Amino acid sequence: MTDLPAHLRPFVLGVLDGPGVRVDRLGEIDFYRPAGTARTGAILFVHGGPGPAGLEVLPREWPVYRGYATAAARRGVVAAVVDHSLIRGFDQVVTAADEVEAAIGVLRSDPRVDPDRVALWFFSGAGLLAGEWLDSRPDWLRCVALTYPLLATPPGVEELVNAAEVIGKHKNLPVLLTRAGLELEEFAGPVAEFVSAGGTALDIIDVPKGHHGFDMLDHTEESRAAVTKALDWAIAHLGEEPDGQNKLLVPPPAKPASRRTTTAAKRTVTAKAAKAPAEPASQPKPTPAPVPAAPTAAPAAPPTPDPTPSPAVTPVATPLASVAAATVAAATVDSPAARVVAREHSAYAAHDLEAFLAMYSPTARIALADGSELKGRRFLREYYQPRFDAGRCKTEVVQKLMVGEWVVEHVLAYDSGEPTPMIAMYRVTEGLIAEVQFRI
Repeated sequence: MTDLPAHLRPFVLGVLDGPGVRVDRLGEIDFYRPAGTARTGAILFVHGGPGPAGLEVLPREWPVYRGYATAAARRGVVAAVVDHSLIRGFDQVVTAADEVEAAIGVLRSDPRVDPDRVALWFFSGAGLLAGEWLDSRPDWLRCVALTYPLLATPPGVEELVNAAEVIGKHKNLPVLLTRAGLELEEFAGPVAEFVSAGGTALDIIDVPKGHHGFDMLDHTEESRAAVTKALDWAIAHLGEEPDGQNKLLVPPPAKPASRRTTTAAKRTVTAKAAKAPAEPASQPKPTPAPVPAAPTAAPAAPPTPDPTPSPAVTPVATPLASVAAATVAAATVDSPAARVVAREHSAYAAHDLEAFLAMYSPTARIALADGSELKGRRFLREYYQPRFDAGRCKTEVVQKLMVGEWVVEHVLAYDSGEPTPMIAMYRVTEGLIAEVQFRI
């Protein structure tokens, strides 16, 4: 075993030698499915990086990730492992963030997965990707686990949200850190800062004699106990029972009393084929204007019954203008997407930068009217910070149209003092703004 490179050494729990678990491959993602057909919670395991030079076996094939996913599936949840670009180098961190977000969409749209019960588990270098999710905390995210994570961005690498700056921002988001006692120096310092910032918002499993990668390198009872406890913690927070294989170490949390978006609106969403959110259950029905009676008229034939007659008016004819009014009303009625955009507008008008950024996906794309593009919350912050500081956040919505997950607005922007008319198009997925296009 010692002749093998670290990433190819056996997983400490040895679960790969037990009964089989069904494994399906979809693109860059491997799904590990428990027995039965019921919908369950799910865990996405996010490998670290960069990988060693000359890497021939990609992470989802490594025994450690196959082991974690198999163990989770045996405890009754769907598990998934995604290959992403961070394995090729730190310069790929933003691309990796996009790939992980897309994988989450694929996982949540799987028919065996309850899309409102998902956990994210980051290892080693993937700790750089965790801050975005600790910051945004979508409703479906039940918990976040980090195992020997890298939490300080290396010099010269594009920085995402720093996990230590946002840990504890969402008090109802459980976060677990598994900490190696013999950690590498460049990892240990930022982890200590993270622990200090986390306070009571952070659960910790210590492995005092464990090295970085202890779940591959240190085949000890201490390592096995730490991995087992971490798995039980995640399964408990997904609200699943561990099938009697291990004693549940923490009680399952109560489901949130309310959510920001409807279940139908949150189901979703792959990067390539997004599903439009549901419209509200009831919508205002336009009432046709009454038709004036003629001074004299021959007896009229009995009217043809209307399938949905208005109690106040019996329609005799449907003018083209009424049809147009009904179409406009259907397209301008409130929607989940429109409510998200309205909250973004409220934060903008209040000059509340953090509330404004919280309405955007961690990897949102903003196409500005001058042809340039912003990508991700960090660049949004850099772009908007000066105008928020200067108190120049004023936009007037002249007209609005809602179509599925899109909100299209005719606005007057006052950022430069004088009103500038433009079209703003917002795409909302998972209760967050994923894309904006501005046109003059």
